Amino acid sequence: MDARDGFWAADQETPLEPDDLELLARAEFLTGREDECVDVWVRAHHEHLRRDDQVRAAGCATWAAFNLSNRGEFARAGGWMARAGELLDAADVDCAQRGYLTMLGAIQLLWRGEIEASLPMIREAREIAARFDEPDLGVLSRLGQGQALIASGQPADGLALLDEAMVAVTAGETSAVVSGLAYCAVISACHDLWDMRRAKEWSVALSHWCDDQPDLVPYSGWCLVHRAQIMQLHGEWTDAAEAAARAYERSQLSTDNATAGEAHYLLAELNRVRGRFAEAERDYREASRHGREPQPGLAMLRLAQGQFDVAASTIRRLAAEPTPSEPGRCAEILGAQVEIMLATGDVDTARSAAEKIAVLADEVGAPALRHAAGYAAGAVQLADGEPKSALTDLRSAWVGWQRLGAPYEAARARLLIGLACRELGDEDTAQMELDAARWTFLQLTSEPDLAKVEGLIGIRPEIDTCGLTARELEVLRHLASGKTNRAIASELVLSEKTVARHISNIFTKLGLTSRAAATAYAYEHNLV
Repeated sequence: MDARDGFWAADQETPLEPDDLELLARAEFLTGREDECVDVWVRAHHEHLRRDDQVRAAGCATWAAFNLSNRGEFARAGGWMARAGELLDAADVDCAQRGYLTMLGAIQLLWRGEIEASLPMIREAREIAARFDEPDLGVLSRLGQGQALIASGQPADGLALLDEAMVAVTAGETSAVVSGLAYCAVISACHDLWDMRRAKEWSVALSHWCDDQPDLVPYSGWCLVHRAQIMQLHGEWTDAAEAAARAYERSQLSTDNATAGEAHYLLAELNRVRGRFAEAERDYREASRHGREPQPGLAMLRLAQGQFDVAASTIRRLAAEPTPSEPGRCAEILGAQVEIMLATGDVDTARSAAEKIAVLADEVGAPALRHAAGYAAGAVQLADGEPKSALTDLRSAWVGWQRLGAPYEAARARLLIGLACRELGDEDTAQMELDAARWTFLQLTSEPDLAKVEGLIGIRPEIDTCGLTARELEVLRHLASGKTNRAIASELVLSEKTVARHISNIFTKLGLTSRAAATAYAYEHNLV
């Protein structure tokens, strides 16, 4: 921030030289001033042209194109890339700038999913980086090649290249712009592959890097999102929610919709598992507004609200769409499909989804995916009347989640272990497993899971009626299940006019104005 302000102050006295303009452009990017960043790169480009330095002018055009691509302005970016190419062709010299332009073209192909087409360009950029001893270009090319390998089904080789790229970053050999890009790319890849140990290691490193540069904007939001995701896994839900909220605030300092959407989705997930359904609904909608697909979390919310048909329809739609390229995203959808299909009694579809998670886990090799596959297989076997087989997979999943430090997932596995033991007639072990799961859910404040396990144990918590009469509670429960006034009247043998009066009283007592709000309130307060 101080450097940027200093450059602008100096520019007021005497127009900056091209080298200083390039430094100012980077400072503008790092402090989140994206429009100003592009403007300064363009200005530096023209200054180099005025000095008849076509190569440096092409370099500035390439970085202007990079920033425009990063914002999704591909038409403008394409124009600047074309200009950079013409300048380099006219100069007819072997230079590092050609490598950066080639790498940007490869990155755009990767974004479009054209993996095979990108690889020759990435290899060319890597050769140029070695020839001119360009650490930034070397890291960018290794990142690109690693991402391409992961996308083409070679996750182990891809991650190895990403780790290799990070050697230069952690050694301080790269610029701040490229260092931040590298951290985000590597951590995102780890999350996509459910490689939680590696994600945690690089997230900690990114946090330290961002903490040392408090004025950073482009990476600090993602840094906080990644930090929140790790906290969520380890059961630190309050801290995770605070980090996600700060990530959203940080994203508003620039046009960072990706961070904003991911932050809201994470907040929605945390609210959902805690039973705060109205807040979860709000955050899923905010995530969607910022371009983040709110599924399958929203479908799982509908399941928790008892809207089984809605949840099933959504998950069938998701499952019918092309398989996501990211293994983690794919596993997330399949895991939700197992849960929803079992809840609706479709064991065959749930089994098929569980088998796909197992195949994915074998392909990727990430421990977290193996644990998810074990849990899904055990849940299906239990529903299919095979508790003995289920125990083997569920215990393996439980041990794995424990070792990974994931208390919520471990407790969910123990809940099913308890049910399997109960099916086998071992009530003592069943009670101990269910009690252990209950203790974890209590610590995490996971109200829906806590209510479920307490029902299985036989603990019946007193219900706060929120001032409603017994008949009003009945009406609210039917309303929350999606029934019309006519259906409620038929069910309770009342007139529609009486049902409407009860609903009016409910709205008044609870301070609500719509059926949707009343439904959310009923589920939040365990009235259904």
